[in-house]
Amino acid sequence: MFYVYAIKSLVNGDLYIGYCEDLKIRFNRHNDKKIKSTKAYAPWKLAYYEAYKNKKDASKREKQLKKHRAKSDLINQIKNSLE
Repeated sequence: MFYVYAIKSLVNGDLYIGYCEDLKIRFNRHNDKKIKSTKAYAPWKLAYYEAYKNKKDASKREKQLKKHRAKSDLINQIKNSLE
């Protein structure tokens, strides 16, 4: 399985969107400050994820969610999970 996920920084409230094959390992790497783009804002909490059987589908969805409009729609959809 492949996962598209959104994590929220507990430091500054930023939302990071990514995709991976093993969500548990990837999430732990974010919180262990092993991901260059997110290490300054750890710790993180998992706010949302979607599962896909195909890597291309997950990658396509990640790119879609990173666009401003789709990201805004996602934030509105999961606003209670972000609190």
